[in-house]
Amino acid sequence: MVINRTNKYLKTRSFIKNKRSNLLILSVFFLFPAYSSCSGDKPSKPIKTAVEREAVHTPPDTSTIPDDEFGEMVRYGRSLVLNTAYYMGPEGAVRKNLGNKMNCTNCHLDAGTRPYGLNFFSTHARYPQYRARENRILTLAERVNNCIERPHNGIAIPLDSKEMIAIVSYMKWLSENVPTGTRVKGDDGIALVYPNRPADPAHGEQVYATNCASCHGKEGQGLYNLDSTTYTYPPLWGAHSYEKGSSMHRVLKAARFIKANMPHKQASWDKPVLTDEEAIDVAAFINDDRIHSRPVKGGGENYPNTARKPIDYDEGPFPDTFSAFQHKFGPYQPIIDYHEKKNLPVTF
Repeated sequence: MVINRTNKYLKTRSFIKNKRSNLLILSVFFLFPAYSSCSGDKPSKPIKTAVEREAVHTPPDTSTIPDDEFGEMVRYGRSLVLNTAYYMGPEGAVRKNLGNKMNCTNCHLDAGTRPYGLNFFSTHARYPQYRARENRILTLAERVNNCIERPHNGIAIPLDSKEMIAIVSYMKWLSENVPTGTRVKGDDGIALVYPNRPADPAHGEQVYATNCASCHGKEGQGLYNLDSTTYTYPPLWGAHSYEKGSSMHRVLKAARFIKANMPHKQASWDKPVLTDEEAIDVAAFINDDRIHSRPVKGGGENYPNTARKPIDYDEGPFPDTFSAFQHKFGPYQPIIDYHEKKNLPVTF
């Protein structure tokens, strides 16, 4: 990740307003819960932009899905990612494991195939992998359930179920040209330059009203499709949105997604609409727990190894001297500098 080093930082700005507003098009989930997007808790690397557009990974075309038993499972897995609520939502056609009506593609854009859109380009190639949240090695199927339980506020599906096998098969097919254990261009979050101040939810509210509310609603409630079986645009806070334990609940994680993809149908990773500061501020507004409620995960410790916590994760204890407020909203550079000085991981 590109790191902006500065010599001083501004005092915290006052930003709580007692009114609600308007937000950005996060085609989310996984949220998510997948708000970790199956990408691992690893530091991001600097990303070059338009000049290397041709170098961004291109996933296989759906026309190349084989016409055999494996291909049948790949197609079903892709359909599950696109229509998760239909198949597995509260009124699911095959099982009822989700606690909300969001689809995986709300966060993993274009069925996990959009560059810098929480995609699945190299997901299968990098699992099993260490996950800091659980402090152990997770299989890909376990990671999928992590998303079902968090952003979807749901109940894990059996690891040997047809649906799990189909989702993993789809991810395997997407990663077919990616060497095991490697990443490809476009499969991580886009780099940001951090402001020399805390994120400003009050300014983020203005950004939301201008760029996000028309799709996600003035109160962040999202927009249902015609028969209310799922969302055309997902809710960004409230009882039917992602949980506090989701990756998208972290300001920097959300901001990197927003910068590369929002507003919907306007922004792209190489032609963003929002500035870095606008993306960070609107992510702070969306995820400000003082003004927005959302489901809370019960039980289970997150990041038992405190040294492995992402720097924007705001629940203590912390391996450093910074407050929960600063971990949540920044400024982030002093935290990064401290971690580097103490040889602590710097993860986002």
